Amino acid sequence: MRIISGSHKGRRINIPKKLKIRPTTDRAKEALFNILENRYFFKDKTVLDLFAGSGNISYEFASRGCKNVLSIDKNKLCTSNIENTAQKLKLNINPILFDAFDYVMNCKEQFDFIFADPPYNYNYYHNIKNTILKNNLVKKNGCLIIEHDKNTIFHDRNIDHRKYGTVHFSIISQ
Repeated sequence: MRIISGSHKGRRINIPKKLKIRPTTDRAKEALFNILENRYFFKDKTVLDLFAGSGNISYEFASRGCKNVLSIDKNKLCTSNIENTAQKLKLNINPILFDAFDYVMNCKEQFDFIFADPPYNYNYYHNIKNTILKNNLVKKNGCLIIEHDKNTIFHDRNIDHRKYGTVHFSIISQ
């Protein structure tokens, strides 16, 4: 896994083998960030990375100049790894040990970008999307990005759906 662009462009990130996670592939991540770069400026933006896992997406946003990145995961090994890597790279990432759905249920803050990458067998994709939108967690002119597999389908009119191999992104702009 590597950071695609920004202050740490090309930097390889090692993931401990004991972490049982599925990081977003470099190819899919590069394609997604190309789309985002054409629509948004990253400098000084805020990010909520739900189901952060390896921190792959958090590192990418932070490397590109986002001022505050919250990485939420309920696995202590994941949040510890993100914290150690962020400190080593001097990236402004704050890992929080918390269940992602519980976090959005109680969150009162708004973010420019929210990225959600639940396990592909997650049964609550629509619930988490609806809760984020209902609670108005995405700032005006921001976006919610949900990574999923082919079995999850969103029928909303305003969703930009992209597919890269087995990785699907649904992008909801505000």
